[in-house]
Amino acid sequence: MELQAYSNKKHLHSFLDYYDIPYKVVEVNPFSKKEIKWSDYKKVPILMVDGESLVDSSAIIDQMGNRIIPVKSSSALSNDDEEKKWRRWVDDHLVHMLSPNIYRNTSEALESFDYIANNGNFSLSEKYAVKYAGAAAMYFVSKKLKKKYNITDERAALYEAAETWVNALDGREFLGGLKPNLGDLAVFGVLRPIRYLRSGKDMVEHTRIGEWYSRMESAVGESSRIKA
Repeated sequence: MELQAYSNKKHLHSFLDYYDIPYKVVEVNPFSKKEIKWSDYKKVPILMVDGESLVDSSAIIDQMGNRIIPVKSSSALSNDDEEKKWRRWVDDHLVHMLSPNIYRNTSEALESFDYIANNGNFSLSEKYAVKYAGAAAMYFVSKKLKKKYNITDERAALYEAAETWVNALDGREFLGGLKPNLGDLAVFGVLRPIRYLRSGKDMVEHTRIGEWYSRMESAVGESSRIKA
């Protein structure tokens, strides 16, 4: 199975890494999106699987899960509702905490876009445009997102979300019990890109999520990404 991910986000990668599925990554310029001009779908991620185009992180994971995860036992099926509940929470709530936090001020915005600029297949001029124009644009976008989602204190909202997740674990190592399930991978996939940015460091320092995150890092393991 040949996989190629078109993305400038990392949510999907955690799923592929956990299941040791090799994949190639094409970083997408957030402005020109020239890398996905061929697609009618103009958002990322897009996953190409043996020539077939799959779109939207949650939908991709559902479809890939049906291909690679063994048929669940009746006991595992009984936990599906909880797993689905927290995957919806990730899509409807947690993901909206990211932009207001990683673009909270100009220095944090530059820190975030520095990764995209240095890891994408961009020319020197494109790197500067992605980093500086992108950081400036997203700084202002993040202010609009705060208003849209009624966020007054972005750090407090992030910390509250982290604590909500720890409470959901209810003492378990993972939401899936002894092993991560798709709920764990969804939360980890959203938090993974920010973990070593200022916002992620603050989150781990000020909440109880650090131990679960460390367990997830060990469980997911090394990246399965194939270097170009």
